[in-house]
Amino acid sequence: MTDTPAPHAFWLAGRKATGEETFDVTNSWDGRLVGTVSVPTEAQVEEAVAAAHAVREEFAGTPAHVRTAALDHVAKRLGERAEEIAQLISAENGKPIKWARGEVGRAVSVFRWAAEEARRFNAGDAQRLDTDPGSTGRLALTRRFPRGVVLGIAPFNFPLNLAAHKVAPAIAVGAPIILKPAPATPLSSLILGELLAETELPAGSWSVLTVPNDRMPALVQDERLPVISFTGSGPVGWSILDSAPRKHVTLELGGNGAAVVLADWSSEADLDWAAQRIATFSNYQGGQSCISVQRVIADASLYERLVPKVVAAVEAQVTGDPSDAATDVGPLVSEDAAKRVESWVDEAVAAGAKLLAGGKREGATYAPTVLADVPAGVTIACEEVFGPVLTLTKADGEEAAFAAVNDSPYGLQAGVFTHDLQTAFRAHRALETGGVVIGDVPSYRADQMPYGGAKQSGVGREGVRYAMDDYTYERVLVLTGLAL
Repeated sequence: MTDTPAPHAFWLAGRKATGEETFDVTNSWDGRLVGTVSVPTEAQVEEAVAAAHAVREEFAGTPAHVRTAALDHVAKRLGERAEEIAQLISAENGKPIKWARGEVGRAVSVFRWAAEEARRFNAGDAQRLDTDPGSTGRLALTRRFPRGVVLGIAPFNFPLNLAAHKVAPAIAVGAPIILKPAPATPLSSLILGELLAETELPAGSWSVLTVPNDRMPALVQDERLPVISFTGSGPVGWSILDSAPRKHVTLELGGNGAAVVLADWSSEADLDWAAQRIATFSNYQGGQSCISVQRVIADASLYERLVPKVVAAVEAQVTGDPSDAATDVGPLVSEDAAKRVESWVDEAVAAGAKLLAGGKREGATYAPTVLADVPAGVTIACEEVFGPVLTLTKADGEEAAFAAVNDSPYGLQAGVFTHDLQTAFRAHRALETGGVVIGDVPSYRADQMPYGGAKQSGVGREGVRYAMDDYTYERVLVLTGLAL
């Protein structure tokens, strides 16, 4: 008889702990059990919050070398265990292994960047105040201090890297953090806890609590957690902001990323490049990325040449077992998620959209899909599909193309294929998004750059240094009687 493996422990104030209940994590490709995870009791959650609240002043006062050593250690250990962790991400998330390996590499960079930023963070800015006679001999020194304990709520689509974007900046500034991973994909965050436990960070300065979503409101409303960093769906994010209006809340929400192909991007090589990038990044992660390509808006002068290239590139995407290195597109996180995508595509086709590729579901897998002539009122034209589906639209010139990008409640990132520098600057000014990528799709993100959206795509910015600013506030020290 084979013994049943013990459930994965969570991390309570820096130590392993188990609760009274468990839940299972399954692989959406084949339904196999990936792991069983212990759930904290209410008393254990309270213990974690109380410990974080109690240690906040001590942690804020830790020398930079203590925090940088911990961040460097996690970066190093992630690299050493990269293949093991990538396999775990692929198993719990359904993400193709090649993309899971890329995610681990990005998480390594996040912790490395956080260590580098922590070394130079908060040196202080000096400002002379003797510009007026009444302030003779006075100097202002401005430094940043943590707002308090951070509640980091991570999503399922990048279960390691987006958890890293919560944890690493908090450690860098000396803010205690309670990380709540997505219930569908908690195992990556628990591995992160293993690596943090190998450091010398103060007890209580971090916890990884695998609590179910229905217990999140109590954490959101706890006054001892004044900072909330949430990545996930719009309805949940805005409900958090509405329920905690006096807290400092950062929301990284959805998008329906547009790739604009303008008239000057017209050579065969240009169009081949655009088509390949569009096909790859409308389908990577199964389309389950807030900045995946959902809308392609092409100038009318080249639309008929671009469409067959995009369709061919999409049809060349390899769908299958996520553990196979040749697989480009794996399953969605669940069969219910795939059924939702299927219903949106079916709605669009019934309303008159042309299905140029894909449109089929098998279990949790949805085939890479291309739609053209999508009516304006259907769901997939308005909302984030979060699946491997893109729509094709033609536009008469730059102004019309940019107006089409802005004709959306979302504004996360946009990609603009153009060679013209002046057009690039016009795009930067005109497009109502948090980021504009020139010569590529909207799906590009470097983890040190500011990242976030406008309109319904959220508030605040991530990216290591920008999250560090978000977790802290300025406090001024005025010195008097100085011989300046």
